[in-house]
Amino acid sequence: MFYPALTIAGFTVLEALRNRLIWLIGIMIIGVFALSEFAGELAITESGELQSSLLAATLRIFSVFVVSLFIITSMVREFNDKEFELVLSLPIARATYYFGKLLGYSVLATVIAVLVSLVVLLHAPATQVLLWSASLTCELLIVAALSLLCMFTFNQITPAFSAVMAFYLLSRSVSAIQLIGHSPLVDSGTVSQWVINAIVDGIAFLLPNLDQFALTDWLIYHTGDWSVMGPILGQTVIYVGLLVAAALFDLYRKNL
Repeated sequence: MFYPALTIAGFTVLEALRNRLIWLIGIMIIGVFALSEFAGELAITESGELQSSLLAATLRIFSVFVVSLFIITSMVREFNDKEFELVLSLPIARATYYFGKLLGYSVLATVIAVLVSLVVLLHAPATQVLLWSASLTCELLIVAALSLLCMFTFNQITPAFSAVMAFYLLSRSVSAIQLIGHSPLVDSGTVSQWVINAIVDGIAFLLPNLDQFALTDWLIYHTGDWSVMGPILGQTVIYVGLLVAAALFDLYRKNL
C-alpha cells in the first residue's frame, strides 16, 4: 500500500507542476505584494502594520482558494477522463488511491504555505512568520481533506467548491457570531434567541476554530507563541482524521 500511494502522490505533484500551478502562485504572490506596497504608501501612519496585515490576510485567502479549487478541478478531470477507473483496475485498494492523492495534495499545500510565508518574511520577524506558516499549513491540510471529501460527495465543481468555501467561512466567523448572540445588548430571555444561540453553539462545537489559525496579529504585534500550536495541531489531527474517514466511506460505497 505504501509504495503505490507514494507513486500516486508523485504523479499528483507532477500534475500540479505541468498545470503551471507554481507559476500561478508566483503571479498571485507578486500581485498581492505589489498591492500591499501600494497600500503602505497611501497610509499616513502604521504603514508597515497595514502592509503586513493586508499581505498576510490576502495571501491566506488566496492560498485556501487555490488549494481547494485545484484539488476539486483536478479530481473532476480525473473522473471525467476515466483515469480513476483506470487506476482502480490495477491491483490496488481504493484506500491506497485516496491516501496517495491526499499525500500529494498535502505536499502541494505545504509548498504553497512556505512560498507565501517567504514574502511575509519581508514585513515580520522570522519566528513569527515561522509560527504563522506552520499554522497556515495546518489550515490548508484541513481544506485539502475537505475538498477531497466534497468532491467524492458532489462530483461537480460548483457544489463541491461552494461547500468548501461555506465550511471555511463559517469556521472563520462562527466565533464572532457567538459573541454577537451572547452580547448583553441582545435580549437572551426569549425562546427564539435561546434556540438560535443553542444552534450557533452547536455548530461552533462541531467546526474547527479556524479563526485561531494563522493570526495576522502575530505578524503585526509579534504576539505569537508556540504554545498555540498544541491546540492547532490537535484540531488538525482530529478534523483531518474525521474527513479522511468520511471520504473513505463515501469512496467505498460508490459503484464504479
